[in-house]
Amino acid sequence: MFAFLARRLASIVPTLIVVSMLVFGLQLLLPGDPASMLAGEDRDEQSLAEIRAYYGLDQPIYVQYLRWIGGVLQGDFGTSLRIGQPVLELVLAKLPVTLQLGGMAFLIACLIGIPMGVLSAVRKDSFWDYAANAIALWGLSTPNFWLGIMLILLVSVELGWLPPSGYVSPFEDWKQSLATTIMPAFVLGNSIAAVFMRHTRAAMLQALNQDYVRTARAKGLSEKVVINKHALRNALVPVVTLGALELGALFSGAVLTEQVFTIPGFGKLVVDAVFNRDYLVVQGVVLVTATAYVGFNLLADIAYFLINPRLRQQ
Repeated sequence: MFAFLARRLASIVPTLIVVSMLVFGLQLLLPGDPASMLAGEDRDEQSLAEIRAYYGLDQPIYVQYLRWIGGVLQGDFGTSLRIGQPVLELVLAKLPVTLQLGGMAFLIACLIGIPMGVLSAVRKDSFWDYAANAIALWGLSTPNFWLGIMLILLVSVELGWLPPSGYVSPFEDWKQSLATTIMPAFVLGNSIAAVFMRHTRAAMLQALNQDYVRTARAKGLSEKVVINKHALRNALVPVVTLGALELGALFSGAVLTEQVFTIPGFGKLVVDAVFNRDYLVVQGVVLVTATAYVGFNLLADIAYFLINPRLRQQ
């Protein structure tokens, strides 16, 4: 186990270094000049030069990168050029919002996708199988922003059941917090549920054809026990590892959804920062998101190692 973790951690370090270089290089692709934005409309060359010198923007790109990554390693992501607040404070303020939204979306995806996959495999070539596959295909094909807009028009505007936008912390009012996050969580979890359904169905079909399932049926065990205790337990092995990867994908997929529903999380923070050319905020948010994704990949490997006895023996 320790040797396995050491190998995975050794591979993560160069990955994060490359990711940090790519994240820092994003500022070269963004249009505009942050010094011009800070100087305002009545700017002159002297003020622009002073601003660039103050923020180190006149230094070579590798010098700027080394200064930035050195601060990141010490917990200093820089200061927002637009509002003058430390980037780390902004990230920590928005992180609970995205974590709540992503956690709810992941829970919805599990509650919908896994039962649908089991039902589709058990009732293969039946109406339920075709219906589950059609729903999964719809989930994979529907853009998040379109589904979000349609839900707002139907649920909020036409029926008036839920608020169309905004966010309330669960520590302030958990009922209102649930009302403001259930629709965006469903939008985010929709495509993940479709992925869970397809993988659960494939794993269940493979498990139901194994010898141990036929032996369990030959012993006279009920079909419910055979499915839940024998087939499903083994079929969930690849689904568990897939879940850790999809949990990381939720963070990157929350950008458009948070913008549509005006959720003040990571997605809205990075979009506002891009429009305002606030490079340090963009770099901080993207680096944290990429690191989280790499961390979830590590959790997936650890989960697969723990639940797969053959890998532990090797």
